[in-house]
Amino acid sequence: MSLSGYINNKGHIVLPEEIRNKLGIEPGSHVKIEEARDRIIIHRPVNHLVKVYIEPTNMCNLQCSTCMRNVWEEPGGKMEIETYYRILRGIEKVEPRPTLFFGGIGEPLFHPEIVEMTRGAKELGASVELITNGTMLVEDMTLQLVEAGLDMLWVSIDGATPESYADIRLGNELPDIRKNLKSLRLIKFDKRLKKPEVGISVVVMKRNIAELPEIIKMGYQFGAKKFSISNVLPYTSEYKDEILYPKSMYDSFSEWIGVQLPRFDVNEDTIDVLGKLMRGYYGTQISGLKLLWPVDNCPFITRGSVSIRWDGKVSPCLPLLHTHESYLDDRARVNHSHSVGSILDNDLLEIWESPEYVETRQKLQEFDFSPCTMCNSCELADSNEEDCFGNILPTCGGCLWAQGFINCP
Repeated sequence: MSLSGYINNKGHIVLPEEIRNKLGIEPGSHVKIEEARDRIIIHRPVNHLVKVYIEPTNMCNLQCSTCMRNVWEEPGGKMEIETYYRILRGIEKVEPRPTLFFGGIGEPLFHPEIVEMTRGAKELGASVELITNGTMLVEDMTLQLVEAGLDMLWVSIDGATPESYADIRLGNELPDIRKNLKSLRLIKFDKRLKKPEVGISVVVMKRNIAELPEIIKMGYQFGAKKFSISNVLPYTSEYKDEILYPKSMYDSFSEWIGVQLPRFDVNEDTIDVLGKLMRGYYGTQISGLKLLWPVDNCPFITRGSVSIRWDGKVSPCLPLLHTHESYLDDRARVNHSHSVGSILDNDLLEIWESPEYVETRQKLQEFDFSPCTMCNSCELADSNEEDCFGNILPTCGGCLWAQGFINCP
């Protein structure tokens, strides 16, 4: 769909109403504008709430070897239903309604009231997404989620065979997950429903990257149309040698040469050449990839999102929900949690519109942090408490989400 704006006689850009409403641009809004060769990129204002990540629980029925839960000592907990309804009362004041995404650290289906939570959000007119490892997506649960009106179901699958899946997920449940996805497809067909849409989330690393085409093929066979691919974030030393970005982490796009390619087929005639270019022998930046692989750009701010932990604490993003250790290349880094308020104390909109939180979002959008991912050479890179630019918690120069390496749906 193509829409047109225009420049008025004062030199101001006038955007179509549909775009203004979608991005939350109102008279007086401050927006970030980036120049990209022959076009400009207009970011949504930081005051526009679009997506609310909710962690129903930090508990899970699996013990995956790649999970953050392997490197923390936090107690397990589940969100109280009253805490959840406090969130809904805040969302009820937002127009248009933000999307609710059930995820975080833990398995949302492990929460006994997840269906009620889904139904409650739908009754307010909000879209609801949920990510699951798929093992608890048995027929009865699937039917309840469908009837509750779930809009989008993400399933995490990191292997195309039972053996490779079990290597990461520490459980041979892949055949059951395939069965569950087949059941979902049959239920939708029987009820003539298009929702929930299905997406597949994949964490790739050296040990499973070769299976990515088969994972996508398998997901497509079960009706998935969206695929979210992320690199692994190594929480343990075992996985720091599994990363697929050891060189790219230290590359700066500003130092790369530009190569503008035409459209052509990716086949046996072109794949080898593309592979050599992508390896960056000459520091090559293929035209368009800078937009596909954004740098110094917080995806959670770009999405207009906020994250809420199971106990009601509110954070700017999912990575700041829990204190944890991970590896930045070979260097252990402690990421301290950061809260901007609690649903137990204040209304969601009160927290969202507080001057302190608005300032934090503006700071994250500007992203004037020291380049810890590219430098990673001093003790300040060991945590997100302070950086050499004088910033204090949260300092995000070492965040791999902001450099396009780690993705969340």
